[in-house]
Amino acid sequence: MTGQMLGRRGALAGGVLAAAWPRRGRAAQPDAITIGVLNDQTGPYADSGGPGSVLSARMAVKDFGGSVLGKTIEVVSADTRNKPDIAASIAREWYDTGVDVIVDLPVTPIAAAVQQIAREKTRSVMIDAAVVNDFTNRTCAPVSTHWADDTHSMVSATAKAAGFGSGETWFFITVDYSFGHALQAEATSVIEAAGGRVIGSANFPLGSTDFSSQIVSARSSGARVIGLAAVGNDQVNLIKQANEFGPGTGGRQTLAAFLVFITDINAVGLAIAQGITFGSGFYWDQSDDSRAFAQRFMAGRGAMPTKTQASVYASCLHFLKAMQNAGTRDPIVVNRAMRSLPVANFGRPTTVRADGRVIYDLTLYRVKNPAESHAPWDYFQPIGAIPAAEAFLPMTPVCEAGA
Repeated sequence: MTGQMLGRRGALAGGVLAAAWPRRGRAAQPDAITIGVLNDQTGPYADSGGPGSVLSARMAVKDFGGSVLGKTIEVVSADTRNKPDIAASIAREWYDTGVDVIVDLPVTPIAAAVQQIAREKTRSVMIDAAVVNDFTNRTCAPVSTHWADDTHSMVSATAKAAGFGSGETWFFITVDYSFGHALQAEATSVIEAAGGRVIGSANFPLGSTDFSSQIVSARSSGARVIGLAAVGNDQVNLIKQANEFGPGTGGRQTLAAFLVFITDINAVGLAIAQGITFGSGFYWDQSDDSRAFAQRFMAGRGAMPTKTQASVYASCLHFLKAMQNAGTRDPIVVNRAMRSLPVANFGRPTTVRADGRVIYDLTLYRVKNPAESHAPWDYFQPIGAIPAAEAFLPMTPVCEAGA
């Protein structure tokens, strides 16, 4: 199935009605259990989520059996156009017309807006893409779960993989909006706690195409590690342009990325991306379960799944299992069941804390060089791990009860 097919107005497959509505979305069927995939369908985050996340949700529904509590399970989707007001309008309409849970949600302001609406209306939300820690501390809610690797876990993993020991120096190239600033601030705290130093930074506007001044500043700083507080097409273009400037600092400078998707590396190519280090909770080749899922996903999408797309599959499957276990579609009861049941997460032991934080070990990866890659999409080499207890922040007192 192509991305174009996923974007059309409805397909009936395997007894499960799945529709993609690229503008304002569509009301749920009154007698169906409905999952709403709300994300970027056509913009800079479409490859990491987009139609692939819709496919993942449909796969989860099919694997669950297509019905729960005697009701058909439906998947609807809509494009936020990366605008919080559009996302909020769709979320309100969906919740008001019976959508049971909204998933995916890239970009911090969009996820924050939908989480607030879910709290107000006591409806379920599962954040699979946006990464700031706030979703399970400052804005935690009993109907909200956070599935994506968050800023603290990504920073801890990347800093460890890059070697953040005492005396290590870093320079950040940072996208100039809330995600980038939160990521740099979190990284600085972790680096300084380990005895390292951040000796400079340079910001760039979202959607920039010319990073020459930022790269020159980073190269001339003398920092050993250049941290990329960026995501999506910005990060892809930044990595490509950094390569054009050469390795810097006598060949000793290292690029360290935080929010890395396999689709980014595919777009850049191993010849350029080789050596980049980062941490992740998912890679398609991590286990027998992930490989089986990835091959099915590849057959439908023509690409290997990103960690966001894998998270959408795992979160939707867990939500449906929790609803079945609870024997009701009541959001509070279902979310309570989600927190009590173990999560099937591609062979990786996973639980959901009382504050909604989904907990798992992170793997540290290095991007392979071309000679190390033996097949298409064979891009990541595991180089270590971080236990869940170290990767994620502890619960804050206000969120310990999941409130």
